[in-house]
Amino acid sequence: MAPLRDPDLLEKYIEALREWNCDGFIQWKRLPTEWLRKNLEGYGQKAVGRLMCEHVANGGEIDRAAETREEYRNLYPYHYDFRIPIAGRLIYIETRFDETEKMGPTIYVVNIHDA
Repeated sequence: MAPLRDPDLLEKYIEALREWNCDGFIQWKRLPTEWLRKNLEGYGQKAVGRLMCEHVANGGEIDRAAETREEYRNLYPYHYDFRIPIAGRLIYIETRFDETEKMGPTIYVVNIHDA
């Protein structure tokens, strides 16, 4: 796993992060939504999106990892990961990124759990 360094891709990813308060730019899949509700009381999807944005704005990195899971590796070559403190815990957030969406670049939160 290495930090996301491609300047064009990083710029597009950050563009989507900056829209954390608008619907559609950071979309949550069902399982991470359920985990968030059960495990981080008081933190909704937008609050976590804001923390992801602040993480990058404050110099934190986004890791880019090659997708190795057989059911996903032909669909998504990479996933993009955060490890950020939330409510006194270090939380791992796994995302996919689609820069081809009609409405603009879109981040999909596909997994979240304690790091």
